[in-house]
Amino acid sequence: MLIQTKYHGEIEVEDKQVIEFNNGIPGFIEEKKFVVLPFAEGTPLLIFQSMLTPDLAFVITDPFAFFKKYEFELSDSVVEYLQIENNEEVSVFVILTLEEPFAKTTANLRGPLVINNKKQLGKQVVLNESNYTTKHLLLHEKTPVGQEE
Repeated sequence: MLIQTKYHGEIEVEDKQVIEFNNGIPGFIEEKKFVVLPFAEGTPLLIFQSMLTPDLAFVITDPFAFFKKYEFELSDSVVEYLQIENNEEVSVFVILTLEEPFAKTTANLRGPLVINNKKQLGKQVVLNESNYTTKHLLLHEKTPVGQEE
């Protein structure tokens, strides 16, 4: 199917690429279908594009590439909701807030996007009981995440 995107114009996506967020995402509860697209070649950044609203797209990345000690546990209710049977079928992304210069870009580690790739189901999980914030410097290398001074 053809969709309009914020960064790539009109593109073709397959049904198997569409991820269902049945409850939407916080702040965008009407947005139920998204697709993950490349941002640009040679970068770990991706685009989390709404299927409903062409201008709604977030820059995301794999948090483990930048925050080696990032970890959290999913509640039983989230595991059941996403129909997760094993860890291998799960992808985790975090939404970035891009800043100029890029060194000021932050990652929302408190609200990871958790996706069951096998079932094409997703949920933005809010980690209320953690040391993570919505604004961790992406390129901050001095202290491990969760242990900032």
